[in-house]
Amino acid sequence: MAKMRIKKGDLVQVITGRKQDKGGDRGKQGKVIEVFPETGRVLVEGINRVTKHTRPGQSGGEARAGGIVVVEAPIHVSNVAIVDPETKKPTRVRVRTEQVERGGRTKTARIRVAVRSGKDI
Repeated sequence: MAKMRIKKGDLVQVITGRKQDKGGDRGKQGKVIEVFPETGRVLVEGINRVTKHTRPGQSGGEARAGGIVVVEAPIHVSNVAIVDPETKKPTRVRVRTEQVERGGRTKTARIRVAVRSGKDI
């Protein structure tokens, strides 16, 4: 599987799926809450919200109430694009390597760059 270029905390936009006026999430932007590299999915704040029916429980001595809860479900990484920090529009990501000196040692740093504007992400 290819290396994912999206990380936790990135601002992303949904680029596929149903349009917003038809009940979908295409065009919406949100922050990445969690990344699942083994399945190639990301959890985005406010995107792909689903209703879950939970049962009341007593696990760990703490009584948990049952009911209907709305939570975010993971979305595939190919359906989202990182938002360019300059233009606020979706962009592809390129990786640039630089030699950085830290504590007397030179290390190779991978810097993510927005293809649209050329700015660092």
